[in-house]
Amino acid sequence: MAASPHNGRFDGTWWIWAMAGALFVVYAAVSLRLHQRMMTSSYDLGIFDQVVRSYAEGHLPVSEVKGQDFPVLGDHFSPILALVAPFYWVWRGAETLLVVQAALLAVSVVPLTLWARRTLGGPAGAVIGACYGLSWGIASAVGYDFHEVAFAVPLLAFSLTALANDRLSAAAYWALPLLLVKEDLGLTVLAIGLVIAWRGDRRLGMFTVAAGLAAAALALFVVLPAFSPSGSFAYWSLVEGGSGAPGVDGGSGGSLLDLLHRGTIGLVTPQTKVTTFVLMLAPTMFLAMRSPLLWVALPTLVWRFTSSNGLHWGTGFHYSLVLMPMVFAAFIDALVRRGTSGRGLRRYLVGSAAITLMILPNFSLFQLVQPDTWRTDPRVAVAHRLMDKIPDGATVQTSDHLVPQLSNRTSVSLYGSNDSRPDPQWIMVDVWAPDSSRGWLGAPLSHEAEQQHLMESNRAGYALVAQEGGFVLMHRQEVTPQQRSRSGHA
Repeated sequence: MAASPHNGRFDGTWWIWAMAGALFVVYAAVSLRLHQRMMTSSYDLGIFDQVVRSYAEGHLPVSEVKGQDFPVLGDHFSPILALVAPFYWVWRGAETLLVVQAALLAVSVVPLTLWARRTLGGPAGAVIGACYGLSWGIASAVGYDFHEVAFAVPLLAFSLTALANDRLSAAAYWALPLLLVKEDLGLTVLAIGLVIAWRGDRRLGMFTVAAGLAAAALALFVVLPAFSPSGSFAYWSLVEGGSGAPGVDGGSGGSLLDLLHRGTIGLVTPQTKVTTFVLMLAPTMFLAMRSPLLWVALPTLVWRFTSSNGLHWGTGFHYSLVLMPMVFAAFIDALVRRGTSGRGLRRYLVGSAAITLMILPNFSLFQLVQPDTWRTDPRVAVAHRLMDKIPDGATVQTSDHLVPQLSNRTSVSLYGSNDSRPDPQWIMVDVWAPDSSRGWLGAPLSHEAEQQHLMESNRAGYALVAQEGGFVLMHRQEVTPQQRSRSGHA
């Protein structure tokens, strides 16, 4: 008896879940391998590991990397991170966050691919799903630590898929949890509400708009200032003209003229912003611009391109992650709206695949096929051997890339940072760390300043425990009252 093409064997969706599973393995392999090679950092994996550890231990999140007992709910409003805590009970370490992120990104492939398969056919679904899963925005995020916005990606994929298929209530339900991911996503919820209203359900649309606007205002003007040590949202400086990050060239100031410039011509200058915008649309052959779903990307693009922090403008780090489900949802929607089929559809699919593959080697997923990825520097074993000498629960100051290696079991902060807890029990420094890692995302001290700081630490009572492979491990000696009296200290 011949098999029916609709019995699930030939026309089923198992391959979509298999694709998502394969992408999960790819994402997890890249990020975990980077962590194993000690190529993750305090900003941001160390910070988020301390946040999730706080939730797992039953208290509000704090991060020693940000400052002494720094309340993270005063930095960004991301209570959704508490959902990672149960997984942290199973495996206490930064690896848990990286695996959770890989799972969230992989799950987001499913609704978009199912939608494309149902409306455009199986081959189209496979190509679009693969192009989305390998897109540069996702690859860039996977290659740079963990971030809370990973939770937004599947929520956006499910919401926009429902929205395009006129399941407007489902679109709103999937969008509302975005309010717990990060404070700026309230404006994304607002944009989704506007599209819901435009598609016919004005009452639901306006409710979603109001919820997004109210949640963003509540987070920015009430919750974040209430927890922040400064009493205000720390990143207003990005709008006012300051960089918001040490060591980043920020702009010309916070004057009205400057704000006007950044809100107009500044949206497309310098060229980095145009490059990011073009690369965002290129995998869709720019067809995404024909879908109203692309309007959902507007709040993210506006805050990034008006920011005075130049790192927000480019294709690096995690900043383009939330744009990927928006752009590919708009791509599918545009193809469906145009009734694209046959040779026309094949042209778009071939073009999308070619551009995705052309861009792929420039981002982290390509590391899986590079031999260096699978070689481990002998210094990694040296570092772990020295870190094992530091007891659980100790206070530590250490180099940037060592922070996420210790954040699961110690109170760790950046060595030499003015915000770090003073007089830690232990100091561990990688004196061979290249200068390229000593920017605002890396060590706060130059190589020369670090050497001077280590000598001062030695004079202040820190004894050398070990010095091997470019790592220096020091321990603070306890000073008795008699020794303090003989040294002339009160």
